[in-house]
Amino acid sequence: MKILVTGDTHGREMNLLRIIEKVSPIDMLVHLGDFEGGGEIIRKVAPCRLELVSGNNDFGTGIPKERLVSIGSYNVMLTHGHRYGVYSGTGLLLEAAKRNYADIIMFGHTHIPMIKKEEGIWLINPGSPVLPRQQGRIPTYIIMEIDGRGEAHFTLNQFRG
Repeated sequence: MKILVTGDTHGREMNLLRIIEKVSPIDMLVHLGDFEGGGEIIRKVAPCRLELVSGNNDFGTGIPKERLVSIGSYNVMLTHGHRYGVYSGTGLLLEAAKRNYADIIMFGHTHIPMIKKEEGIWLINPGSPVLPRQQGRIPTYIIMEIDGRGEAHFTLNQFRG
């Protein structure tokens, strides 16, 4: 199973469209919020199952701010992250994941990618494909793959157009 994990597109879906073309076929697209009106575009271009949460810039969408979904045998918590003080650290995220019995918590908001396992829980942030903030400011996304044994693997990818 191949999952494209992204977020923080802020109404600029062109890079996301190019990424989808580049990495397809995919089995699922996870968008972690701040699509800013691009939600309908994302729904139309997603060639697969779409899991979407709203971010701090997604007003009046009716899309939940958090969701628990199953990906393979994993319980995955999806959130934008702004309600957990992610600029100050991941402690509150980790506690939320524990409360929700999540194996993986995926979040955005910082525009800085992260793949880290802490206390047995994966903390996954794909960065941003349009407004990166990490050193070098290269747009990023993550590919999550579930192998034949059911184990998750995460790869951070750079997008250079």
